[in-house]
Amino acid sequence: MRPVVLLPFAVSAVAVAEPKLDFAYGILAAQRGDQVASAALIEKARAADPDSYALVSRVAEQKRGAGDLEGASTLYREFASGHPERLDAQLVYADFLRNASPDDDFAAKMARDTLEGALKRFPGDLSIRSRLFRIYEGLEQRDRSTAIFESLAAPDASGHETMMALDMARTLFPKDDEASRSRVDELLKSACARTPANPTLARAASEHFRTTGRLPEAVEILTAHVAAAPSSLELRTRLGILQLAAEKPAEGEKTLLEVLAIDPRQALAHQTLAKLYRKQGRVPVALPHAAEALKIRGGDPSEFLELAEEFLAADLPREARLLLEKAVFFNQSDATLAVKLAVAAHRDPETRDRSSLLFRQAENLSGKDGPAGDPVFLQEFAEILLEDGQTSAAEERLRAAIRAFPAEKRKETAAALRRLAGIWQKEKRNAEAADSLLQRADSLDPR
Repeated sequence: MRPVVLLPFAVSAVAVAEPKLDFAYGILAAQRGDQVASAALIEKARAADPDSYALVSRVAEQKRGAGDLEGASTLYREFASGHPERLDAQLVYADFLRNASPDDDFAAKMARDTLEGALKRFPGDLSIRSRLFRIYEGLEQRDRSTAIFESLAAPDASGHETMMALDMARTLFPKDDEASRSRVDELLKSACARTPANPTLARAASEHFRTTGRLPEAVEILTAHVAAAPSSLELRTRLGILQLAAEKPAEGEKTLLEVLAIDPRQALAHQTLAKLYRKQGRVPVALPHAAEALKIRGGDPSEFLELAEEFLAADLPREARLLLEKAVFFNQSDATLAVKLAVAAHRDPETRDRSSLLFRQAENLSGKDGPAGDPVFLQEFAEILLEDGQTSAAEERLRAAIRAFPAEKRKETAAALRRLAGIWQKEKRNAEAADSLLQRADSLDPR
């Protein structure tokens, strides 16, 4: 008797499982590239379970992909009308109508009617109201779209409602309309006053005032936001930038330094301070910030090289070396970076004793006609070779450096000439040639 009792349950279980099995087989067929079998199996699953929106939308999208817009529309319409409690079904159907026939007023009106019906069931829903606004504008029903704006621009509007009203105002009102701009001003100020810690509102409001030429108001909005949300570092950095733009350098500098005290890896704060200090002629103070910004955000090898040159010119070889080590780590095949790193490491007392290997690596990476032909590199490599007792190799590089210096580098060329002459004088050889080099050096750079 037991098998007889269990049989109906077993049959029922198989029947319930069939739509899921058909759907699974349909997915497998699609993965195997058999789209016809896939469509048939998934449609079979939908017919067996017509209340499954996942199956309905899958079949509808298959029909859309095959060019059967009418079939897809029918599926979406029937499901939406049969399930008015499903907001997602109403929205997808309305979106389908607008996207499938963007220039068809009849389709737009069908979408409008669907959404208006959904709004009665879901009053106040922002996703419905935003869609209706666009449809009303497309149908030139300005009175209806304005009514939606007014419903959102209420004194007690939420942050999301305020942001949506701001977006609608850009469509409804001309830029030079003073009355509408004042309305938006008050809307944003009121919303920010209610929720000053809201970063989305603060950014939108500050940008509204900045782009309309009112920096003090933009600064005021962000100042209140930062006070309410001290950890909002992105907008605190933005506040510092706006303070600088408003010709308040002391306040902007203070704000940006506060950002870096909280998080030293804020690249934009470093970058902005570097620009400020350069503008003020405080280059030694600017360089570390420029380096940190470059290390954090990355950049082209040329940017690293240019900044490293500034560090070396300011007699800050350690800073140049650290910057170039970062650049070489990410650009290990760049011979120009390797050459500059060798020079910086040689000038840095911390790494001078270990720089010989860097020079040799840079020279090998550079090749015969590469950046290792730079006269500064050759001159400093010569010093290392002399320290290692490799006089002949040092002389070779000094000669190459003398030839490589541009004509305008008279002082540098003279220094290389004197160094080569000094080697010969110390070793008591090539006396006449040494005297000739010294005469040439004096003609270039008289002592």
